[in-house]
Amino acid sequence: MSFEWNKVTIGEVVESVIDNRGKTPPLTESGYELIEINAIVGKNRYPNYEKVSKFVSEDTYRTWFRKGHPQKDDLLISTVGSIGEVCLMERDRGCIAQNVIALRFHKKIANSMFFYYFFSWEETKTRLKTLDIGSVQPSLKVPHLLSTNLLMPPIEEQANIAAILSSLDDKLELNNAINKNLEEMAQALFKQWFVDFEFPNENGEPYKSSGGEFEESELGLIPKGWKVGRATDIFDVQSGGTPKTSTSEYWNGEIPFFTPKDCSNSLYVIETEKTITEDGLNNCNSKLYKTDTVFITARGTVGKVALAGRDMAMNQSCYALVAKSGYTQKYVFHLTQQLVNVLRKNASGAVFDAITVSTFQNLKTTLPDIELVRHFDGLVNGLYSLLLEKANETQTLQQLRDTLLPKLMSGEIRVPVERDNSATELPMVAESSAIYQP
Repeated sequence: MSFEWNKVTIGEVVESVIDNRGKTPPLTESGYELIEINAIVGKNRYPNYEKVSKFVSEDTYRTWFRKGHPQKDDLLISTVGSIGEVCLMERDRGCIAQNVIALRFHKKIANSMFFYYFFSWEETKTRLKTLDIGSVQPSLKVPHLLSTNLLMPPIEEQANIAAILSSLDDKLELNNAINKNLEEMAQALFKQWFVDFEFPNENGEPYKSSGGEFEESELGLIPKGWKVGRATDIFDVQSGGTPKTSTSEYWNGEIPFFTPKDCSNSLYVIETEKTITEDGLNNCNSKLYKTDTVFITARGTVGKVALAGRDMAMNQSCYALVAKSGYTQKYVFHLTQQLVNVLRKNASGAVFDAITVSTFQNLKTTLPDIELVRHFDGLVNGLYSLLLEKANETQTLQQLRDTLLPKLMSGEIRVPVERDNSATELPMVAESSAIYQP
């Protein structure tokens, strides 16, 4: 059974607006989280509390804010700077800072999750940008937002659309959580063996704790038989290059082209923003780097580390680290993460403006027993196979979500529903000025 979509304004389906724009409230070191724009930006459905760095006291929470606080199912929207970034309140937690508002919907006619996806739709984001009245930085006025119109499906169809898209996001979040745990397991094992020196001895006991022998070195005590060398004793540092951008035959091919922009929270990089052709590869200074090649960004935002999830080329703002004989790509990856942290702690800011080959040539590190490196690789290979499998699955799910979302939001794809005859119709709602009082 099919039902017509109604043309409405956002103001007609919003019950109230929580808007605490103005001065920053008095802050404390702990207490109620103050949700700012940085906790909203991104493709996270819910606020990223890991990015919250400001808090207010209970007294401030209860008395300072003029319009209360966001509640579960309220939609948060940024109104200054990165306008139109959205997330949904998963539970009653925290308060909102200036330049963020919360929309509370009429639950009988508007599904909050549906409207999260509506505001995540690129077409909606583009429309909101046309409402920008800012001069110094983009700014979105609440009355303009509330006057924005849309074609809204019946509440039952909203719920079904939201269920389809949120089920994909649930799977994406589960995959990300699994991969995060797998990566942490591999990192913990690397640290235990190659940093804390608690690798198994010939009896399978932790080396250091069971009285393993150590020798003095310029890096401090290291296990007997190990040496001190340079990072380039373990891996080769190889460069990339960019085909001529003016030659169209070099671009939009089948070969992923890695740049610093492609670094994300994911360990493996599967898809890249740009691709090149075989001709493009043959006419630039990059090789085709194999799966598991370690990439490190060398200019701009430097020191980000990723693994190639498939064969790909690379631009000149990065280096590819390729294991030398006896070492492995997994070991190089973990060692690089450790060395980057050392650089960030001990090097001056000028050094990290650009990593050069000499940076690695001058970087001292321990050279462990090769058999131990191979043993480590054998243990973590299964973890990395699953990591790569989940990364590929995540990429497929993201593509499916991004394909479905605009088709479902526009009504190009309809979701059949059975409607209760007693379903609530759109109520008479006052003008948006009655909902929102600055």
